[in-house]
Amino acid sequence: MSQLGALLPQLRTAVPGPRSMAFAERLRGVESRNVTYLSPHFPVFWEEAAGVNVRDVDGNVYLDFTGAFGVSLAGHAHPAITARIRRQAQTLTHALGDVHPTALKVELLERLSDLSPWPDARGVLASTGSEAVEIALKTAELATGRSGILSFQGAYHGLTLGSLAATARPEFKEPFRKRVFEGVVFAPFPAGGGLADALAAVERALNEGAPAGHPIGAVIVEPIQGRAGVRIPEEGFLAALVEMAQRAGAVVIFDEIFTGLGRTGSMFAFQHERVEPDLLCMGKALGGGLPLSVCLGPERIMSAWPQSTGEALHTSTFLGHPLSCAAALAFLDVLDEENLVERADALGGEIAGRLRSELDGVVGVAEVRGRGLLIGIELASAGGRPLEGGGAAVAAAALASGLLTLPAGDAGNVVELAPPATMTSEQAQVGVELLAVAIRSVLDGAPA
Repeated sequence: MSQLGALLPQLRTAVPGPRSMAFAERLRGVESRNVTYLSPHFPVFWEEAAGVNVRDVDGNVYLDFTGAFGVSLAGHAHPAITARIRRQAQTLTHALGDVHPTALKVELLERLSDLSPWPDARGVLASTGSEAVEIALKTAELATGRSGILSFQGAYHGLTLGSLAATARPEFKEPFRKRVFEGVVFAPFPAGGGLADALAAVERALNEGAPAGHPIGAVIVEPIQGRAGVRIPEEGFLAALVEMAQRAGAVVIFDEIFTGLGRTGSMFAFQHERVEPDLLCMGKALGGGLPLSVCLGPERIMSAWPQSTGEALHTSTFLGHPLSCAAALAFLDVLDEENLVERADALGGEIAGRLRSELDGVVGVAEVRGRGLLIGIELASAGGRPLEGGGAAVAAAALASGLLTLPAGDAGNVVELAPPATMTSEQAQVGVELLAVAIRSVLDGAPA
């Protein structure tokens, strides 16, 4: 009998089941209403996960095509990673990360330095992607003396106040507008066209600065915009952006929290265009399922931070957390030993190809796009406009059949896939079939 991880969907109850619905009601009574979306049809509460499978509290088994927000590139509860966490938990679970650290912090930073494009890389560890972005923005300001930021339309860099300033979506920013830094300018992101206009806007921003007269010190970009709907820039954009920004004396930050460490079929997404950033942010998959992120850069830029005299300008209680560092070292081993980068490339091509075949000619499917195991299916109305909320409707329909997906895009009209690289070909095929059925059902009922 197959074990959890290699299973196809198995539904024992309606989705969500009675226990998930009971937990939803209990959660409603204790959590801020802003956090978890609750409805009669959503969510399910997870109880166990392994490989590509998730089992909920009602015993239903799902295929996870979200990778838990892209975290589980090596699959849920990979045996080698969980074994390393277990061993570490028996010896040391916490240390004084910036006072009396562990050897694990040194080993992890050495491994990450070896993966980076710089022979003299220096890093700052953190817990979340937003914090890694905060560190990068602070580094850029220290290195250049300029506080202005150039970001891009559709950008998502996090929700802490610094990273929120560089995030484009107004619904996240408006309630806190008076507290969010205003020295940020947003240029077009040339996905599907508009390369010349985007580069002209970049040139203008670098010359004129951000609002309120802030000269640009940081240029922050996702080499593929994830939450905006898996938007891939036109070829040549990233290379031109780096050249223009560096010529203007700005620091180029590549936010690879989602795309880095093999997700797109190369170690980093910037390698597809053979460019090199000044700073690199990683997270999500890095911790092997535990919270961990990092900002890396060459010594010439990272030395803008002063030498510690006992007080660090940026630190945190859980910096270099032993459990997370141990999990990350195990993940990096698995990434190499199981050829997950190559598997992401091959599996991503297989899934995208099957989706294009299944959805060929389906009215309302505007595009299937992606790189490696980061794939987006864009939905449109009969009039060609983005099908607002279509991604969420598909996620709900897919969930009812045993498949986990997420919506993306500013209009919620993209179905986003970021599954583990450990799935079987059969799981990929069944997942695509279930998703195609869910998409057709939503589009059949969509307004003209």
